[in-house]
Amino acid sequence: MLEYNSALLQFKSQAEYNTFSNAVKRCRSQKKENSVFSQRTDEASAAQYFQFYGCLSQQQNMMQDFVRTATYHRAIVQNYTDFTDKVVLDVGCGSGILSFFAVQAGARRVYAVEASSMAKYAELLVRSNNLSDKITVLAGKIEEISLPENVDVVISEPMGYMLFNERMLESYLHSKKWLKSNGMMFPTYSDIHLAPFSDEQLYMEHYSRANFWYQEWFYGVNLSSLRSAAVDEYLQQPVVDTFDVRILMAQTVKYTINFIEATEEDLHRVEIPFVFQMMQSGLIHGLAFWFDVAFVGSLVTVWLSTAPTEPLTHWYQVRCLLQTPLFAKEGETLSGKVLLVANKRSLVVCLKPQHHLSLSKSCAETRSGIDPKSITFLILKKIPYGCAPLFKNSAFHVLFVLPLRLMKMAAFGRV
Repeated sequence: MLEYNSALLQFKSQAEYNTFSNAVKRCRSQKKENSVFSQRTDEASAAQYFQFYGCLSQQQNMMQDFVRTATYHRAIVQNYTDFTDKVVLDVGCGSGILSFFAVQAGARRVYAVEASSMAKYAELLVRSNNLSDKITVLAGKIEEISLPENVDVVISEPMGYMLFNERMLESYLHSKKWLKSNGMMFPTYSDIHLAPFSDEQLYMEHYSRANFWYQEWFYGVNLSSLRSAAVDEYLQQPVVDTFDVRILMAQTVKYTINFIEATEEDLHRVEIPFVFQMMQSGLIHGLAFWFDVAFVGSLVTVWLSTAPTEPLTHWYQVRCLLQTPLFAKEGETLSGKVLLVANKRSLVVCLKPQHHLSLSKSCAETRSGIDPKSITFLILKKIPYGCAPLFKNSAFHVLFVLPLRLMKMAAFGRV
């Protein structure tokens, strides 16, 4: 019930109770089966996801990210005219902190939706702050709950690593079914940035991890036949960390997603073409990714950036390594595309390099066919803010359309 009111039901017999109970279970089961979320998400992965975000420690990690929390507070409070006496929907509210910001900005009513067990803690915070008349916590997924009215503003923090990780952006876009025709979304749009980088140390760290499989006498067993597979596996792991911008070898390419206009289906397959003009000579070891989001209000536009030139956030940046580095000279052009394809693992991001990229000094491009053996998968994992970056599960195949060979660099072979 919306206000969590209680009702006492009395049954004449156990059989009558069983009939009622079974009817409720069937209703819930049917609703779950028909849910957009259930159709797109593996059940086991979803359970792991919500268990992770049901921990107070994880909420603390995010809330203590000063850039994240302070930017959201500034974007909402400084655009108070967009919230004053308005109805607001907070998607994936977690602890409810954004709902409190909306009330501080003058919101008349906030519906705070949270699918994890964190909903009970959000409800406790609402009651202890005497805001039960302003904030209503709804336990459930935005794809499955119902609201008693349409809303003026949708707020959320749906960004994952590389922006798309965890697929919560789709839930954010799904929430627009409750948004009035002239409603607003905070954040409003996002830019994802990518650029080639050179980092010999990072590449060798990952490459050398496979040296264990070089052994020809491990307790009498020859392991060397697995060494090639081990190299592939280690180089498939994207790196979540931060870096010095001087390792970037070209100006970034930007891809924009407007949350007001985009649909959920638009995020099922995202293709990002790129053309880089190399600013320095050297080995290209991979592509680096980060994102910015904009909160476009009536009074001010506020930006939240995860760029390596800005203060560090719990999103860090993400780097994806090439299987084989590619040599480039200053002035040459690197072109290709990155393809992100959604899958049902709501915590896993996968990267598939594919031969289709070119590097040249002129408009002519050197291409070759797709080698099925080149397809690789990378698992992206969530890490606590302030801890050493490690990887978990995610929900995107990132099809890296990357360089094959150079006109004068055939010695480097295939990516």
